[in-house]
Amino acid sequence: MTQAAERIHLSPAAVSLQLQGLAAELNTELFVRSGKRLVPTPAALRLAEHARAVVGRMKEIREEFVNDPSKDARPFHFATGATTLIYRLGTPLRLLRRQFPQIELHVTVAATEEMISGIREGRFDLALISLPVMHKNLKIIPLFDEELLVVRLAENGDRANHISAIDAEQLNGKPFLLYPKQSNMRTLIDRFFEELHIIPRVIMEASDTEAIKRLVESGFGYSILPEYAVKESNKRFQLFRVPGHKLIRRQALAMAETHHSRALTESVAGLLRKSLSKE
Repeated sequence: MTQAAERIHLSPAAVSLQLQGLAAELNTELFVRSGKRLVPTPAALRLAEHARAVVGRMKEIREEFVNDPSKDARPFHFATGATTLIYRLGTPLRLLRRQFPQIELHVTVAATEEMISGIREGRFDLALISLPVMHKNLKIIPLFDEELLVVRLAENGDRANHISAIDAEQLNGKPFLLYPKQSNMRTLIDRFFEELHIIPRVIMEASDTEAIKRLVESGFGYSILPEYAVKESNKRFQLFRVPGHKLIRRQALAMAETHHSRALTESVAGLLRKSLSKE
């Protein structure tokens, strides 16, 4: 009893009192006297095994939640848009897997609105989004700007994949394949149309950039798409911008703004920011 008390920096009387309380709570005898010694009962030996298991499990829990990026092996949930994933994140994600091989990386493709909801609900650790968004309880890390271009099927005599000038009047009433309403991309595009007094004839809405590209390539009409999604693709596209009205969307990383941020999230965000800034 004295040795146990010394190890936990209590008096022998305090340890004895706690053991008596534990025995009363479990409704069993834990120690019996044998001469001048205290001998553990079979119940005490069973309790000791349970205690060792509990202490071991507590150690595992502490290790699991240790806030060290190099040791954090908990699942990491990253969300991004499909277009950005396809055209911009190949190299950054390879670097991420190389630098943090211990993490179980989950990648979800979603629209910005769903990603923001997922961040706030704790389903995503980090998301690559399109601005603008509501910043409340979010930490936003700006990444890069990308131009959105007017796209159509190249006609005879057009310089495919060359960015040409086009007057706003030429787009008025033209058939357009656009992103869905209420999306960040559509909000930017509708504002662009409104500023230039363009009334498009929207014939289809789709959230998938690749699907829109395929229909434009098939001659269904015009669209407005991210430059890096079309500039190096099929040579049958003709690209335009309206002079003096460059359409830009801003890409950023978003994470929850909390008092106990996960160090791995900060580290992954730093790696992605550095990698994407080099492209």
